[in-house]
Amino acid sequence: MKGNEFDLIILGSGPAGLQAAIHAARAKASVLVMGREYKSSVSRAHVENFCCLGRTDGETLLQEGRIQAKKSGAQFLNEDVIETSQEGERFLIKTESGQELKSRSLILAMGISRNKLGVPGEKELLGQGVSYCVDCDAGFYRGARVAVVGDESAAVSGAMTMLFYADKVHLISQEIQVSAEMAEQIRQSAVIIHENQGVKEILGQNQVDGLMLGDGTQLDVNGVFIELGAKGAIELASTLGVALDAESMKFVETDKKQRTNIPGIFAAGDICGPPWQVAKAVGEGCVAGLEAAAYAKKF
Repeated sequence: MKGNEFDLIILGSGPAGLQAAIHAARAKASVLVMGREYKSSVSRAHVENFCCLGRTDGETLLQEGRIQAKKSGAQFLNEDVIETSQEGERFLIKTESGQELKSRSLILAMGISRNKLGVPGEKELLGQGVSYCVDCDAGFYRGARVAVVGDESAAVSGAMTMLFYADKVHLISQEIQVSAEMAEQIRQSAVIIHENQGVKEILGQNQVDGLMLGDGTQLDVNGVFIELGAKGAIELASTLGVALDAESMKFVETDKKQRTNIPGIFAAGDICGPPWQVAKAVGEGCVAGLEAAAYAKKF
């Protein structure tokens, strides 16, 4: 490792990412794990069907995993990723605080987004003005009026991205929860910020034509991007050219060595599809960590 360069960067600090970190670090690779542990769906769950371990809570499981990974030599960065790219044989990672990192190999272990607003109009207008992916659909809203909904890096970076496309951009947030650098950046931008607000209803018949906030305020928009949480796994994977499963286009395709179609990029855990079990995530993380470390050592 040299400064901001690593053999392996793991995106995601759930069971798959932690297991990958343990094995890769023990294989003498320099490892950085990114993500906040409380974001893992396991952190709010109880685990009682994992072999050789009695009933435990997910938070304890994750904390023990972090301790093991650190003892093995892995480093942690509690930030979200907002941009991924490839430059020759290196992968470039940009974090929410503006750090730029490099790695020889990459493991996608961010899980999948299950977050929806659950408000009237969301389901009915999906694909007709409602989107869950700024990176995927921004180009369809050139010159439009849009709202981005969410509190974290996906929403904040998404709103700033939409400034390059839309005529007017609103950010609807209960509480902006990003790094100080990113928060300052959006507050100095042309994004119209509505804080301490939620969405009551998405308006429209066959197309979005408005948004009602929790206090009854109506915004004149024709696009709503729901970006709850960190940058989605599928968005980050797609910018790198990683292939998704042909049937649903929701999960990353891997082989038995957890390799994707892009040399140097591996994936493990929920991002690879069901079943949603810790045992599966840990097993895939083990394989991905060993394979990614071996790949990085080729250089």
